[in-house]
Amino acid sequence: MAKKRDRDLSDADLLSHVFRDVAPLPGRKISRASQTPIRSKCSQISLTPIDRNPKTIHQHQPKLLKVQNGNVPGLDKNLSRKLRQGRLDVEARLDLHGLRQDDAHKALEEFLGRAYNAGKRCVLVITGKGTLSQGGGILKNMVPHWLNELPNRGRILSFAHAKPRDGGTGALYILLKGKRS
Repeated sequence: MAKKRDRDLSDADLLSHVFRDVAPLPGRKISRASQTPIRSKCSQISLTPIDRNPKTIHQHQPKLLKVQNGNVPGLDKNLSRKLRQGRLDVEARLDLHGLRQDDAHKALEEFLGRAYNAGKRCVLVITGKGTLSQGGGILKNMVPHWLNELPNRGRILSFAHAKPRDGGTGALYILLKGKRS
């Protein structure tokens, strides 16, 4: 049975909350009619990304588009299809089973850095599926977010769920960019 969503707030209240920090264009006004407080639901496991040391993040890189599972604008269709179908040779593997969230984040960043520097093209990251009744494991949910953070995002082109023989939805094929000399 599907869960019913909490509908305490109207769409207008949600929109007002989203635009609370937006400054209007000159000559325009934003109506702030509703002041209903927005309650955030707390869960036992935080899905917020771990704060990283700002010194390790490359601020000079251009704004990169967010990568989603198997979808990257501008990626060659043939290469994208091969990645999704698991037809690229996996050159390195990382198994995150049993690691805590912060340890897994650090291990992923180091692994991608080493693979990128070694000129690897396609790598496999195994997250595990987690408890399906709870929406999947924390690592399964967080790894795509971490892949979109710098410096990881600057190293990858795309990612896709692995084929069942390589871990299925509990693993990701990650296509790395070619290292520039």
